[in-house]
Amino acid sequence: MIPGGGQPNMQQLLQQAQKMQQDLQQAQEELARTEVDGQAGGGLVKATVTGAGELRALKIDPKAVDPEDTETLADLVVAAVQAANENAQALQQQKLGPLAQGLGGGSGIPGLPF
Repeated sequence: MIPGGGQPNMQQLLQQAQKMQQDLQQAQEELARTEVDGQAGGGLVKATVTGAGELRALKIDPKAVDPEDTETLADLVVAAVQAANENAQALQQQKLGPLAQGLGGGSGIPGLPF
């Protein structure tokens, strides 16, 4: 509600929306540059993803490699990537959450990841 029943200043609303859009774009660019890690098997397998969820690196300790048991290694790789992606999602929420609240939070605005 606007105090006194006045009309909203459209120019001011447009400027606010433009600023929120710029802030959102900056946060998304920062997420794309930020790397987060996940691991499995007590650190035998480590995955690095960007804050946007792009897999950047995968490190496998030689102790995790057993030619007779490739299933366990595959499971460790999947678990490490999943852990890294969960960390990336937490980072996204941290960076984009406040912006989403400024946009009405979860209002189903197309193109926004929240």
